[in-house]
Amino acid sequence: MKAAIINGFGDVDVLKYEDIKTPKPRPGHILIKVLASGINRFDHYIREGSVVPELPFPHILGADAAGIVAELGEGTNSFKVGDPVIPTAGFPTNEKEYHIRPAATAPSFTLPGLGIPGTYAQYIEIPAEWVVKDETGLKPEEEVATLPMVLATSVRALKVVGQVKAGDKVLVQAGGSGSGSMQVQVAKALGAEVATTVRSDAKGKVAKSLGADLVINTRKTDFVEAVREWTDGLGANVVIDNLGGDVLPKSIDAAGPLGVIVVFGFVAGTETTFNIQNFFFAQKQLRGTMAGDIEDLKWGLEQVRTGKIKPVLDRALPLNQAAEAHRLISNNEVTGNIALLPWAA
Repeated sequence: MKAAIINGFGDVDVLKYEDIKTPKPRPGHILIKVLASGINRFDHYIREGSVVPELPFPHILGADAAGIVAELGEGTNSFKVGDPVIPTAGFPTNEKEYHIRPAATAPSFTLPGLGIPGTYAQYIEIPAEWVVKDETGLKPEEEVATLPMVLATSVRALKVVGQVKAGDKVLVQAGGSGSGSMQVQVAKALGAEVATTVRSDAKGKVAKSLGADLVINTRKTDFVEAVREWTDGLGANVVIDNLGGDVLPKSIDAAGPLGVIVVFGFVAGTETTFNIQNFFFAQKQLRGTMAGDIEDLKWGLEQVRTGKIKPVLDRALPLNQAAEAHRLISNNEVTGNIALLPWAA
């Protein structure tokens, strides 16, 4: 099969398009023919060596995919060949830990493209336990492929960790990004009013089209002041910060008394400082989150099926252009998500 692999950490040019052996499904697993593979910024961090210090090379990146069942492993009867499916973008690999929730706390938890071969390939082998049938009705497949990680993590961040409810005022950072554009939609699906930040008018238009009630261009406006004005001085009930770094203290400032700040990104940096006195005097809460569970993915996919949430696909490229796709993401030239097509000429 064809795959985009890396033989070491580095810049985008370490991604190579090569022929490798097609996997065979083990008992309890299924072999998925990948019709489209989604790319996440996390793939970029893995490729450059920021996530783990070593990997077994050659390695295939990619956690997201949409495809069809190509072959069933022994004892697998929950799917049939030809079923359209979506693999979960993170799960425990030890069967004894399948019950653990959040799944990301299981010792054997990993992501395709990190601890096991990923989706930048024509086929991928996945435990059947962590695959769901694609009932979204979406076409083409590249739209579906952008969903698993960003959808599940967004549902986890907002619905489970942030406990967003109808009527809440929610601030989502980077509403034009892959994660931010999905978080805006999840927050709206939960009945919240949503403000979001962007750094260009073009991304602002996308965020507005997804339902954002207030779009703040941070190149022109201080988002803390804008949120204060929007909330009549009260501050946001929930802030979703997927940026970290020097943005996080401002996200904390934008939250009101008893406000919840959910953190799960570090695009702006992995370290920060903030005023502890102001933080605890206002009884704010800082919560971390990571990957979503399969239940989060299923809830999100139901919102997609009913039209409350839609994929935000910037573009799709052939698999042999994986390096170019990574360049676009690393340079912040993508609005929403980008996908790879393993079977494109």
